[in-house]
Amino acid sequence: MAAAWPSGPVSPEAVAAHLLAVLWLVAATTGPWGAVATAAAGGDETLKCEDLKVGQYPLWRDPKINDATQEPVNCTNYTAHVSCFPAPNITCKDFSGNETHFTGNEVGFHKPISCRNVNGYSYKVAVALSLFLGWLGADRFYLGYPALGLLKFCTVGFCGIGSLIDFILISMQIVGPSDGSSYIIDYYGTRLTRLSITNETFRKTQLYP
Repeated sequence: MAAAWPSGPVSPEAVAAHLLAVLWLVAATTGPWGAVATAAAGGDETLKCEDLKVGQYPLWRDPKINDATQEPVNCTNYTAHVSCFPAPNITCKDFSGNETHFTGNEVGFHKPISCRNVNGYSYKVAVALSLFLGWLGADRFYLGYPALGLLKFCTVGFCGIGSLIDFILISMQIVGPSDGSSYIIDYYGTRLTRLSITNETFRKTQLYP
């Protein structure tokens, strides 16, 4: 029920107090904790933790990294899940469906992140083989290209030119393992992401003066 506005003369202090109350109500219902506050006040169903906005939970903590693959330990089908912790005083339904009042230290939900498929091919080893033994085709043998490796071996790395080209391509991660997997690179190392354009790529309309 809306409060009735006084019909008589109103002092500036009363107007200011009324406006502050309105502003506080708007902030409480639309701010970072507004969704939870609205649900609690209106009796609506409590939000799921995965529906929280970014400002309602801190950035996820670093995932646990597998020392052998340098990828998150639960990486499956190019997807891993990291734990997210709702901010203190947030009430939402966690990944088990239980309504929980969080203090900032409890896991609220698991956020999917992308990861890479690796199959034992080390980027450091491939670069070292290409640099020192590329003229013998060792890099191509290691990456699963025996025909090219044998051809480089018989031609002494295509007289050195092929060895130089392969070293550049492997260093830039353009040439990778033959099975389509990714190199094993330190999780916080120098990884390159290849960008491509397809028919589904959004193209912004160019505006000309």
